[in-house]
Amino acid sequence: MHFHVLTLFPEMITNGMSESIIGRACQKDLIHVDAVNIRDYTLDKHKKVDDYTYGGGAGMLMQAQPVYDAYEAVCKKTSSGKPRVIYTTPQGEVFTQKKAAELAQEEDLVFLCGHYEGIDERVLEEIVTDYLSIGDYVLTGGELPAMVMIDAISRLVPGVLNNDDSAQTESHSNGLLEYPQYSRPEVWHEKRVPEVLMSGHHANIEKWRLEQSLLRTKERRPDMYEAYLREHPPVEKKKNKRRKKTTGNEE
Repeated sequence: MHFHVLTLFPEMITNGMSESIIGRACQKDLIHVDAVNIRDYTLDKHKKVDDYTYGGGAGMLMQAQPVYDAYEAVCKKTSSGKPRVIYTTPQGEVFTQKKAAELAQEEDLVFLCGHYEGIDERVLEEIVTDYLSIGDYVLTGGELPAMVMIDAISRLVPGVLNNDDSAQTESHSNGLLEYPQYSRPEVWHEKRVPEVLMSGHHANIEKWRLEQSLLRTKERRPDMYEAYLREHPPVEKKKNKRRKKTTGNEE
């Protein structure tokens, strides 16, 4: 899978994506992260990419031309010629695990990172397919949200995780928060590992984990808990009706 990041700070992307699981995935050619410097495509001899906004207001705005030309250069490298383009913005749809799974099916993804007061609306209308946010707050630029999304998407690419099943049991994968987990030693600070986890009884362990996920989600994310219940309504147990005994002929 190929990630192309249009940015004014390419080293921020390359350095941030070169460590840990994502870094190893890049070394194995499971994923590719290409940081494209928008300044390389400006026509200004001083490498300027921003200007004042029409109508006044504080701050500078990134211009359409260098952004568009950088995008055009990336398109020539992709298999489809017109890849999906994600603009990282607090005005966008909130990024979720479900969205990560959807995007993980793409061969190429382009992330457009804004700065200053944002980017000229005209180029956004031309190239952006998805407006995505990592939360209701404002950052100094789009690079950190892009790296967050790339990390989440990459983990769903086959082979990136040592154990591909891990991605299927984590928080948000089934609409619930993940259950608590424990490792050695059996007792730490006078706290014991729950007995059921050492029982070897897989059915009981799975039942316990689901119960813990439900409890944790209800406590920490009641919004998720309510949504889960709407999609998975509790099954009501049927009451056994006792048959009336008869002692003779009934009239």
